[in-house]
Amino acid sequence: MKALPEIKTNLREGNVELTMHSLKRIVQRNISEREIREVADSAIIIEDYPDDKYYPSYLLLGFTFEDRPLHLHVSRMPGDCTRLITIYEPNSQEWVDTYSKRK
Repeated sequence: MKALPEIKTNLREGNVELTMHSLKRIVQRNISEREIREVADSAIIIEDYPDDKYYPSYLLLGFTFEDRPLHLHVSRMPGDCTRLITIYEPNSQEWVDTYSKRK
């Protein structure tokens, strides 16, 4: 599994492969490329899915510079790229501990 520092570097540098699903969600949820890059600074792993369907993956939590929380479901890709499976702003009704744990 790709180490978190590598994933953060990929996010920061834009080495991200978007799935059709993530692209659709980015547009629907008005999430900018800048925000995706910004969350790299604060991103932490909140869930680990080593046996995910295609590649091992993580659910990350990060905050934009304006303090917008974002969850990014990312997977390890061969080479120097991270796949963004989906991205969303977590709902406070479903998450606790500053959006890091499910209720």
